[in-house]
Amino acid sequence: MGRLWNSFKIAFAMYSKIPMPKADWEKENMRYMMCFFPLIGIVIGAVTVLWSLAADWLGAGGLLRTVGYVLIPVMVTGGIHLDGLLDTADALSSYQTRERKLEILKDSHAGAFAVITACCYFMAALGIWSELTPEQVRILAGGFVLSRSFSGLAVAAFPGAKSSGTVAMFADAAQKRIVEVSMYLLMVLSAGYMCFMDAKLGSAAVLGAWLTFVYYHWMSKKQFGGITGDLAGFFLQLCELVMAAAVYLAGKIWV
Repeated sequence: MGRLWNSFKIAFAMYSKIPMPKADWEKENMRYMMCFFPLIGIVIGAVTVLWSLAADWLGAGGLLRTVGYVLIPVMVTGGIHLDGLLDTADALSSYQTRERKLEILKDSHAGAFAVITACCYFMAALGIWSELTPEQVRILAGGFVLSRSFSGLAVAAFPGAKSSGTVAMFADAAQKRIVEVSMYLLMVLSAGYMCFMDAKLGSAAVLGAWLTFVYYHWMSKKQFGGITGDLAGFFLQLCELVMAAAVYLAGKIWV
């Protein structure tokens, strides 16, 4: 139980800004860290739903309501996945060799394409989330768990681009079979929740997440030779945006 508790604390300390008791960051205690990573999505989903209810109670306007939806994941996670999205945008836009792209991922400076991507991403997120109904928002609350379940599965199953780095460290320490089973279980539960809330809209979101996962696997192998922590952040942000877009489009098609 001690190792599980440490794995839980490490997952939340690494991937969220939620205060955690001090954890022992030894390799043995990281074995099951990825098993707890999707649980951060439960927190984000719950806060998003609570904000939706609070916005109703306050009579908040559409812009304020939408800004809350977009910023809640950033505030809970501290923007760690957003950082990966922007680093990956710089690397992909460089059109350099694979080795040079990996170097760009490690560069702490934000390039022009990172800034452009950030602006476009938040504009797209604001536009999409502003069109969603409170019922659709509640469906997407499960998507924060689903995206992290896919991401955790990738850490256990996809090849790594480097022998060092965050993903390599956790993948090496992980009990991969247990992590894979845990991720599949959480995928089923989160997808089941979304489809239970609305079969058609939930299915659209799950399909969007799966297609993004397939693209992530193809792109990471082709462009970088495997995944890294930054690429994992890129996938997570893209996956959540695609799911929101899928729910919006499905809601327009199946009126």
